[in-house]
Amino acid sequence: MKATVVDLRYKMNDVLKALDRNEKVTVLYRGKVKGILIPAEKQIKNLKISEHPFFGMIASDTDRSVSDELDTLRGSRYDDI
Repeated sequence: MKATVVDLRYKMNDVLKALDRNEKVTVLYRGKVKGILIPAEKQIKNLKISEHPFFGMIASDTDRSVSDELDTLRGSRYDDI
């Protein structure tokens, strides 16, 4: 789908419906491509809490602290700031 900046303002509902249909939306400004909106990946909603790595962490036999375990789960995304 192609949408102008005016379409984004006045017809955002149509743009969102196109994204729901997994279509890429090309944003045009004065006839030139300014960007592309790509639909987000669908999240899996049927996860069990017992499958999360944080579940049962306190009962584990390791000597690691909670903050150390959280740092491991978070990865490097907080260290990049």
